[in-house]
Amino acid sequence: MNENGKPADGAIRDARTLGVPKMLILGLQHMFAMFGATILVPILVMGYFQDATGEVLSRGVTVSTTLFCAGVGTLLFHILTKLKVPAFLGSSFAYLGGFYTVANLNTGIYATMGANEKAAYACGGVVIAGLLYLILALIIKLVGVHRVMRFLPPVVTGPIIICIGLSLASSAISNASTNWLIAFVALAVIIIFNIWGKGMFKIIPILMGVLISYLFAVILNACGVTNPDGSAIIEFASVASAEWVGLPDFQIAKIDITSILVMAPIALASMMEHIGDVSAISATVGENLIEDPGLHRTMTGDGLATALAGLIGGPSNTTYGENTGVLELSRVYDPRVIRIAAVYAVILSFIPKFSAIISTMPSSIIGGVSFILYGMISAIGVRNVVENRVDLTKSRNLIIAGVIFVCALGFSDGLTFTVAGTSITLTALAIAAIAGIILNAILPGNDYEFGANPKGDQSRGVFIKHSGDNQTTKK
Repeated sequence: MNENGKPADGAIRDARTLGVPKMLILGLQHMFAMFGATILVPILVMGYFQDATGEVLSRGVTVSTTLFCAGVGTLLFHILTKLKVPAFLGSSFAYLGGFYTVANLNTGIYATMGANEKAAYACGGVVIAGLLYLILALIIKLVGVHRVMRFLPPVVTGPIIICIGLSLASSAISNASTNWLIAFVALAVIIIFNIWGKGMFKIIPILMGVLISYLFAVILNACGVTNPDGSAIIEFASVASAEWVGLPDFQIAKIDITSILVMAPIALASMMEHIGDVSAISATVGENLIEDPGLHRTMTGDGLATALAGLIGGPSNTTYGENTGVLELSRVYDPRVIRIAAVYAVILSFIPKFSAIISTMPSSIIGGVSFILYGMISAIGVRNVVENRVDLTKSRNLIIAGVIFVCALGFSDGLTFTVAGTSITLTALAIAAIAGIILNAILPGNDYEFGANPKGDQSRGVFIKHSGDNQTTKK
């Protein structure tokens, strides 16, 4: 560690050494990283309810509400995790199937229900889903994280982390394909600043990629150039009609057993994804986040953030892989930077005009940026497997990894089953996580011993290191 708080590996763990202006810019970079995916969820959800009811959502699950919930949820998460975990909580895609199901319910009380009221009941299910996190957090607290980690060896967590990145790959391609030229500019700028950038520019390649490619898109748009499909590169109509200041479109959730049965079971999927994401963040920053502040605290933070979001009409929250990619790329691991991004999100939720401007960002830019971010996540998973010396010559390990890969990439539409007449969908990542955990528990020959390989465990964030010394020991 040098006098600037910068270790020999080049990582920056105290962003205050960079100065306030640079910290604010780094926070802006994280805000841009989460923005596209976070606002996409309410946009999709609004489409579900409009198609099903013919009515446009005006309260709850809107862009402004989603940004508010993401920002406040992230700040709540940081408080509950002792300000130690550099995670951003954005809106979760795992619950999209649940929102779609509730939007199309047409029996019982839902038969004549409008879009806004249906959304309120769907959000009630999100509240219960978030509270289910607390149950798992309590189990982890009572049983201990060490026993829990016996079911999450690197042969399980490594492939899951790889799949988190790969599962997002199609989204990157889909967005980039709307205009490959702009996507390539965004990608090229990020690579150039990351490899050849100097000083501050080297640690904000994502932000530079967004700004320069957006300026390029504005110039093309002004020159009359369109996307290959003939659509305008940037649409400014929503900006002109948006107000400068306004409250987010809050709506208090409503509770009904039918919507609970639809939404709450999805918590199983999102909890498995949470464990994978926290493992990925731990591996990225090289800190024992699963042990300190503890998986029970991260679970509690994520669950309460999700419950709060649902209570006021927002979508569920989840730890964001996009921001993990930014951590890996920028090498700035200070959670303060994430909290700055959260404050930005809250401020934006009260400025409809500015939110409208940012939402004009072409999908192609998001796609170009995603090429780097999503790939970084998968690369972290590969490192997880390599540094833990997972022996893939053993049939047991090959079977576990192989099944995880096939489940995560093969169940593209998830797995839907019916409970009490209601369809429930598990996402592909949840299926993969469940399959990997079960196989690891029942197949003989488990060659993983927690704490036996401190360097490997450190890459997963589950090493045991006593504060105040440099010795890593088995507990």
